[in-house]
Order: sequence, then C-alpha cells, then structure tokens
Amino acid sequence: MHDNVEVKIKSLQKAINVLNCFVKKPMLGVSEISETLGLYKSNVHNILETFQQMGYVEQDEETKKYSLGIGIFDLSRALGNTFIITKIAQPYMQEISNITNENVYLAVPHDNQVLYLEATYPAQATHLMRSLFGERANMYCTGIGKAILSNMPEEYISKYLERDFVRYTEQTIIDKDRLREELRTTKMRGYAIDNMEHEFGVKCVALPIFNAQHKVVAAMSVSGASIKFTESFIAEVAEIEKRYIKMIERRI
Repeated sequence: MHDNVEVKIKSLQKAINVLNCFVKKPMLGVSEISETLGLYKSNVHNILETFQQMGYVEQDEETKKYSLGIGIFDLSRALGNTFIITKIAQPYMQEISNITNENVYLAVPHDNQVLYLEATYPAQATHLMRSLFGERANMYCTGIGKAILSNMPEEYISKYLERDFVRYTEQTIIDKDRLREELRTTKMRGYAIDNMEHEFGVKCVALPIFNAQHKVVAAMSVSGASIKFTESFIAEVAEIEKRYIKMIERRI
C-alpha cells in the first residue's frame, strides 16, 4: 500500500492484505494468515472462502491450506496486456538476445523499485526461459534500476538517496555520495552498468526508454556472465540496445 494514503474501505483492505500474504509464501493456512495480519481466524476464513468462490484462491483437500487460484492468473495476464510497451518491445528484445547471445530484460519503475515485465533469451538457450513478470528489484544495485533512477527528476533522486542501502555483493554501491556520482556518470554516458552489484558473476548493460514527453517510462538491460562483459563488449551492447530502443520509442 502507498504511504500516507487513507484507506476508506477497511474491510476491502483486510481482504487485499490476505491476498498479499501469498506473495511471500505460496501455501498458507488460516492460522498463519491470522497471526501474520492480527485478524480473527473467523474473519480470515470468511475472506478466503469468498476468494475461493471467486476463483482467486484454491484449497488443498489434504492439508487444508490455501494457494492463489487461476482467477489471479487471469488478472495478472490482463494487467500484462495493459502494458503496451511490453508488446512493442518483445520482438526487439528477442532480436537483441539473438545478436548478443545474452538475456534481455524489460522493467518499469514502481514504488521506488523496478518491476519486471518481460524477459527474452537467446534462441539456443530456450531451456533458461522463465517468466519474470511481476518480480521486483532495487534500483540502486541493478543496471536497469540505475538507468531509470539516473533519469528521474533531481528531487526524486535526492529523496531516494535518503534511505539506507543493503549490500548484496562486495561491488554494491551503498555510499550515497558515490551512488549519486554513479548516477551522474550513468546519465552522461547514456547507459548504466551493473558491475556484479546485485549478483556476483553477473554484469549487465541497461538503457532508459523515454516516452514522447521525454519522461523515463522503462528500461532495458542485457545481462550475462561477467567474464564476457569486457569494456569493448559493453560498449558494443550499449550501441545495439540504443539502436533498438530508438525503434521502441518511436512506437510508444
């Protein structure tokens, strides 16, 4: 839930909070949800029973625990269809994957994080394919996040830098002055580099995607094993991405 937003329908908030419990754990019982949210078991049971009738949750006959149902999948697919940029970008992303022989990701800014919408893989690496739709990551330690963050208004960046940062690897930038300088460099260079800052052994090159008003609305990254991402390869990949992103921007 967004900060400082007054909830007008408390019962609806409780019901949504019950659904949100399944984000962290796929199978839950009434007691677990009750303890997590501080709600009466009877209240949780009634909410789950309603969601079950609507197809939003399912109950395992043996364990009596609940999991998300097909109704949620239908909603998530409908949400995905609203992101026109995904449909526009996907074929270009696949071409980049095939040219670079690396994975390509597309994400949008959401609640001070990046929300992944699409991923493509080299034609010969279909066994690696998995859906990233809905997954989130921090901006400060990912290439795709830094590409977005560096092109946000200065007020947004200053507020973002007030938070505390967690170190994921030895390369993660958690010093605020250094991170601000990294963002300046990223904006001037035109692309962001994740130098094993989120995951050891993985580097990526990311570029922002702007709409017609020159507002950053998304970013695309090419990611792979760090040993392959030399300075020359990074520059080459950035040029490839830039070429395709121009095509995407003309269509959004």
